[in-house]
Amino acid sequence: MLDLTYLRENTEAARQRLAHRGFSLDVETFQRLNGERKTLITDLEKLQQFRNNASRERVEDDEKRNELKAVSQQIKEKTEARRVIEEQLSQFVATIPNLPDPAVPIGPGEEQNVEVRRVGEPPRFDFQPKAHWDLGPALGIMDLERATKITGSRFPLLAGAGARLERALINFMLDIHTKEHGYKEIVPPFMANSRSLFGTSQLPKFEEDLFKVRDTDYYLIPTAEVPVTNIYRDDVIDGERLPVKFTAYTPCFRSEAGSYGKDVRGIFRQHQFNKVELVKFTKPVDSNAELESLVVNAEEILKRLELSYRVVIHSTGDMSFAASKSYDIEVWLPGQNAYREISSCSNFEDFQARRANIKFRPGAGEKVRLVHTLNGSGLAIGRTWIAIIENHQQKDGTVVIPEKLRPYLDGQSQIRPETVI
Repeated sequence: MLDLTYLRENTEAARQRLAHRGFSLDVETFQRLNGERKTLITDLEKLQQFRNNASRERVEDDEKRNELKAVSQQIKEKTEARRVIEEQLSQFVATIPNLPDPAVPIGPGEEQNVEVRRVGEPPRFDFQPKAHWDLGPALGIMDLERATKITGSRFPLLAGAGARLERALINFMLDIHTKEHGYKEIVPPFMANSRSLFGTSQLPKFEEDLFKVRDTDYYLIPTAEVPVTNIYRDDVIDGERLPVKFTAYTPCFRSEAGSYGKDVRGIFRQHQFNKVELVKFTKPVDSNAELESLVVNAEEILKRLELSYRVVIHSTGDMSFAASKSYDIEVWLPGQNAYREISSCSNFEDFQARRANIKFRPGAGEKVRLVHTLNGSGLAIGRTWIAIIENHQQKDGTVVIPEKLRPYLDGQSQIRPETVI
């Protein structure tokens, strides 16, 4: 959520910066609500001053007593009116996206994203490479027809070496992030309440993308970002501890509203998928540097899995609602002959912290401040699974397991066709 003081004092500048995101700030409504709030505050101060002055005097005649009662009633009414206006103002501001960092390329969509670097070369095959939706069933390690029977479309069913590969990737990523990159592992709840989802900005704007548990205030989490960020909701962190770095494996659940017709084949875009998430809490002065290191941490996974990829910075029009600056890591997929997103890493600055009331104390006796929050996929497991299957496929239909991953598969070096379920 944006700082109301900033919006009041820099309305036109905020309007222009938000316009770069394709968001039209309703200045008239904001100024009306803000003006009504200001008038009510002024009226209340005058009424309370009158009542305070009168309370110091002995009020003996009925006229004065009745006047004081009327003032008390007005204070009660205007206090309620102020509460209503402030709630309306809060709801209004909650729908405004974050301001883009000045370093972000200006543009309306993904076409204006800028490639930062490209690592590795896509593999060259002396045969026509297959997509994972053909490779998986041929190897007997993926069965989407049965998944659809069990639940519906956009759900995975992996078996045998496919299931072991998924589990191996989770452990591989968590080990690197905890043992080498300094993240603390978390196993959070896989459901979160509405306050948590408001804190990380999924609510109220993106409710249609969520799965809600009937007759409860619980939602299936769309990403570990939600429960892990909310660990510190309404807390004050000791500034000497920053940056605090967490990693978590969770299943993720998304309705994929608005994605009808996109990536309908295979398991690239699913209602349920696994992901290892990276979350950071930092001092404001350090957050952009911490974003760069977070991206490097996610990239390291791809390097060790011998996968080629590129890093792009999002344009203003392609960033997520809460982000001020974002990078995508896109892995090469031979089956689609394209680079596709496997991780999105973002700096939210104090946008989420203001919504979730997460602060830090710089030092003893110093005033508390809002932290900056960051997160990124380290990585999406299913998409990494796809990348391994497609990039390391062989002419005979087998798949070579990257060397660094083999210890997590009991030394297995290849995936060979196995008995279908």
